Amino acid sequence: MSDPAAPYALIGGETAVRALTRRFYALMDELPEAAACRAIHPADLAGSEAKLFDYLTGWLGGPPVYVQKNGPPMLRARHLHAPIGPDEIEGWLACFRQAWAQTIDHPAVTAAVLPRVEALARHMHNRG
Repeated sequence: MSDPAAPYALIGGETAVRALTRRFYALMDELPEAAACRAIHPADLAGSEAKLFDYLTGWLGGPPVYVQKNGPPMLRARHLHAPIGPDEIEGWLACFRQAWAQTIDHPAVTAAVLPRVEALARHMHNRG
């Protein structure tokens, strides 16, 4: 059971995280500024969407689904195969910010979570 004060519960739990990740990957196909990020993803985004859903569920304070399925996240190590530079990071963040704004209506959680997401995205930088 997740903590009722955790961001996961405050934003609406599984339903909210599912809507967020679904919208995020739809935007990756729609936003021109996400082209560099989209190019380093597989043609079929279903697996990526499922992994992001699992990861965000635990990261936001819900059940540790990602860890149960995959072990420790070690996100940077898991992404070293993909060339991630400023364009990929900014494209990813554009998708995340817009998806969050369109699916999550909780200003306090937004203020707490988005800076952490931005720092995490920038930590993925591994080229240029």
